[in-house]
Amino acid sequence: MSETLNHIRNRPRFKLYTNLSLEEYEVNLRKYLNDNKDKFYGNINKEVATIYVKMKEDNYWKPNLALRIEKDDETETTVIRGIFGPSSAVWTFFMFLYFLFTIAWMTFFTLYYVEKQIKTNNYPWALPCSFVVLVFIGLTYFAARFGQLKAKNEMMELRKFAEESTLPFEKDI
Repeated sequence: MSETLNHIRNRPRFKLYTNLSLEEYEVNLRKYLNDNKDKFYGNINKEVATIYVKMKEDNYWKPNLALRIEKDDETETTVIRGIFGPSSAVWTFFMFLYFLFTIAWMTFFTLYYVEKQIKTNNYPWALPCSFVVLVFIGLTYFAARFGQLKAKNEMMELRKFAEESTLPFEKDI
C-alpha cells in the first residue's frame, strides 16, 4: 500500500487493483462522495468518475481527480487508474500555446539563420522576433506554474479523497 501512496505523492497519476467489482466500487465511491459532499462533488458511473473540490469561486485552474475503473480479465480484479490535474481544456490550451510558440520560434530562427547563410538582409526582424517568442514561451511556463501553485490546496484535498476512498480497497498484485 505504501508504494501506491508514493506514486500519488510523486506523480499526478496512480494505478491500483481491487477485488471489488465495478459496481461495488462505484457504490463505495458514491457513498464516500455523499459522506463528504460538503468538500467534494463529482460525476460517478460504473467506468469513470470525475471528482472536484468545492470552492467559493470556480476558476480556470480548478483541478480534478479523474478515475477510470476497468475490469482486468487476466488477474480477475478491478483496475482503478487515477489522474490528478486540471481539466482537459486547460491541458489542451497550454499544449496549443507551447506548440504555437515553438513553431513561431523555429520559423523566426530559421529565417534568421538562412538570411545569415545567404548573406542578405531581408529579415532583420527575425532574430528579435525569435527572442520575443522565447519570452512568450517563458510566460506560458510561468502561467502554468502559477496555476499549479494556486491549485495546490485543492490538489492536496483531491489526494486525500483518493487515499481515503480508494486505498482501503487496494489489493497487492
